[in-house]
Amino acid sequence: MGGRPPAEDEALALARLAPLGALMEGARALRDAAWGDSLTYSRKVFIPLTQLCRDVCHYCTFAKAPRGLSAPYLTREAVLAIARAGAEAGCKEALFTLGERPELRYPAARLALEAMGYPSTLAYLRDMALAVFEETGLFPHLNPGSMSAGELAELRPAGPSMGIMLETASPRLSERGGPHWGSPDKTPEARIAAIARAGEARVPFTSGLLIGIGETLEERVEGLFALRRLHEAHGHIQEVIIQNFRAKPDTRMAAAPEPSAEDLLRMVALARLVLPVEMSVQAPPNLNPDTLDALIEAGINDWGGISPVTRDHVNPEAPWPHLDALAARCEAHGKALVERLTVYPRFLRAAERFIDARFRQPLRDASDAEGLARCEGWRAGSGAVAPPGLPRRGRASASLDALLDRAEAGSRLGEDEIVRLFAVRGEGLGALLARADALRARSVGQSVSFVVNRNINYTNICTFRCGFCAFSKGSTHDDLRGTPYDISHEEIVRRATEAWERGASEVCLQGGIHPHYTGETYLGICRALKAALPQVHIHAFSPLEIRHGADTLGLSLTDYLERLKGAGLSTLPGTAAEILDDEVRTVICPDKLSTDEWCEVISAAHEVGLDTTSTVMFGHVETPRAWARHLLRLRDLQERSLARGRGRITEFVPLPFVHMEAPLYRKGLARPGPTFREAVLMHAVGRLVLHPLVPNVQTSWTKMGPLGAAACLAAGANDLGGTLMNESISRAAGAGHGQELPPEAMVGLIESLGRTPRQRRTDYGEVPEDRRQAGRAAAPLTAPVNMRVDRRSRAVV
Repeated sequence: MGGRPPAEDEALALARLAPLGALMEGARALRDAAWGDSLTYSRKVFIPLTQLCRDVCHYCTFAKAPRGLSAPYLTREAVLAIARAGAEAGCKEALFTLGERPELRYPAARLALEAMGYPSTLAYLRDMALAVFEETGLFPHLNPGSMSAGELAELRPAGPSMGIMLETASPRLSERGGPHWGSPDKTPEARIAAIARAGEARVPFTSGLLIGIGETLEERVEGLFALRRLHEAHGHIQEVIIQNFRAKPDTRMAAAPEPSAEDLLRMVALARLVLPVEMSVQAPPNLNPDTLDALIEAGINDWGGISPVTRDHVNPEAPWPHLDALAARCEAHGKALVERLTVYPRFLRAAERFIDARFRQPLRDASDAEGLARCEGWRAGSGAVAPPGLPRRGRASASLDALLDRAEAGSRLGEDEIVRLFAVRGEGLGALLARADALRARSVGQSVSFVVNRNINYTNICTFRCGFCAFSKGSTHDDLRGTPYDISHEEIVRRATEAWERGASEVCLQGGIHPHYTGETYLGICRALKAALPQVHIHAFSPLEIRHGADTLGLSLTDYLERLKGAGLSTLPGTAAEILDDEVRTVICPDKLSTDEWCEVISAAHEVGLDTTSTVMFGHVETPRAWARHLLRLRDLQERSLARGRGRITEFVPLPFVHMEAPLYRKGLARPGPTFREAVLMHAVGRLVLHPLVPNVQTSWTKMGPLGAAACLAAGANDLGGTLMNESISRAAGAGHGQELPPEAMVGLIESLGRTPRQRRTDYGEVPEDRRQAGRAAAPLTAPVNMRVDRRSRAVV
């Protein structure tokens, strides 16, 4: 049961003859390879817009005649009341359930629509879906039944996803005496055509089979292959539900036999084996409370919608499982229960093709890097309190445990293996964080280091157009807060001297790529600083500035770096790395250094004996696969540099994307930074993947906040970075954690964690006592002077 998906005759043979255990084992293996260690669900409310229906399915209790209802349709007020209750309960999705075209059967429906001013049920649905989205932010999922191409075009802007159950591929069940007799919208021909039209309209779509209503095994298999062909033609089916028939009182099928648990498990496993692996396979947990463990073993990867507010209106006798209990059942099988959105991740990644523009940025706001639901309000740099709840211990599965063993042994992990580490949740996340922290303790001990330094950003004028940057002031960013400035060498020296008097051992200097700067500009900065402060450590110039300086003087990278070193440059910050994956860089910084060019600058610095740091800026448009590629580029670069025995990477610094003022976010093209889990996980996975080549992992207090930084220090990080004194770049993007964390605050934070504070030099060596004493007696900072620049001429004014 490995290799290619089975053909229809092969699938039928499997369905008839294969032992159930073998089917389930094959399905499990496919599920685990494609969907990892998570089982998903959607937290939603169910809105029964109308229970009138022109169809008369013989097993249904949802549809009612007008005399059985207090009103033909829910009012706008009733719809919004349900949606608001769902929003307050943390739901992300509003599932609109309704009968098909009741106005074609019931005068009461026509009269009600006329009274409200609507020509059809679908027109009313469109307005109610938009009202729910606009009033509550819930994402509408629409189940209106069969629609024409024109009707799909009208409804597509009202909901990011839709669905219709195929139920069966058997036309026989629509004949007299069958369960679909008298239901013109339930013929397989009509349903298949409707699903195809949804594919042509590029609508992320849900469908499925209802088993046990009189179909044969062969007809069940035909149904699976009908759905497979529809998806292969259009690529739009995101999930397939395998739903078992439940007999209900007061229906024509009240006495009909229900499918057995084995029937259900066999079809779930067969669906996983037959359908393309990117199609989710789902089974409703409320209909199968005694079969949950077996369903997990049969290969499902999703539980469907679960509501903390509303019942299942189609199966009102079947209550939803408690989420904590369901999560425990998942954990028992090595799976984490994870909330998703109404749109699955791969459709969100292709949002321009599949999702109406109205929903794209709100969905990005609601998603994490994997495209699953963001379940916290924390944002990097926002000042929000770090959310509680990240596990600090847990049980790893055997395969995860083996992967962590290899990382701790210093082995180079593969890209797919690192992606798996970033996907870990639940018990596995606790185990990973604990292992990363234990590795930190063995590698660098219990101390937490920090450096007293000052950031000096000498100009915010830049000719580059990085979409994440709110600091630079160029022709495309002039609408952002702040004014263009360019400070003199004298002001740079004044700030550095003041920092030295306040206990600093380092000045960190970076700026935009000013059109009037040349390589001599950077050489002049170094010479001026060394003339005034011969002992200060100059940690300066991004790889982009190095490339610019070398090019403007017509020098090779190594020749220019040698000149900078001779002028006093001590080390190089490994900034401008962003994400070392050119697929991402073409989106966020298309005119910046490529991945290879960035690595070339860092390697050249090492070649001339200059140490560097390394960074990653994450949480915008990229996925965890890009994170994995980034870490592997750093590891491979460091391995080569260590073999040469000159310069090296001294630390890895994760920099969560601060979104508030970033142009990319303001244009609706990026997520609002990483989740708190992702931010902490980057430190932990960085520790594991880069071990033992990069010894230090730093956390950014300006972006994580003090409490967030503390969480990272318990997950593999060992350094708090610099006191900074001035911080311009994160602050320009909207960060609110201040510009300075003085030495006494650093010490207090570290000691509150039961760790030992250690003030260090840039190279992680010991700081002279005079630097410590100067830091303890530091005077207040003098306000920095930024010389304003005319926006057009770029001349100082």
